[in-house]
Amino acid sequence: MGIKLINIGFGNIVSANRIISIVSPESAPIKRMIQEARDRHMLIDATYGRRTRAVILTDSDHVILSAVQPETVAQRLTSNKEDDQDE
Repeated sequence: MGIKLINIGFGNIVSANRIISIVSPESAPIKRMIQEARDRHMLIDATYGRRTRAVILTDSDHVILSAVQPETVAQRLTSNKEDDQDE
C-alpha cells in the first residue's frame, strides 16, 4: 500500500492514510482540542489566515486546520480511495 495524498486547500497536502477524522471547528470540545494541540506544538495551521472550516485529526496526534469545508475534504478523500480501487 503506497502513500495516498489529499489536497486540503491552497496546495497543502496530507497523507490520507494518517487521517482519523475530519470535523467542524464549531463545538467547544474541538476548540479545546485545537488549543491543547497548539500548546503541545502539534497544531498545523494550513488556512493561510482564512477562517478555519475543517479540523483534521491524525493518528500521530497532529491537529490540522483547513479553510476547506469538511464535506469537501471528505469528498476528495473518498474519490481518492475510489481511484485506488479502479487500479
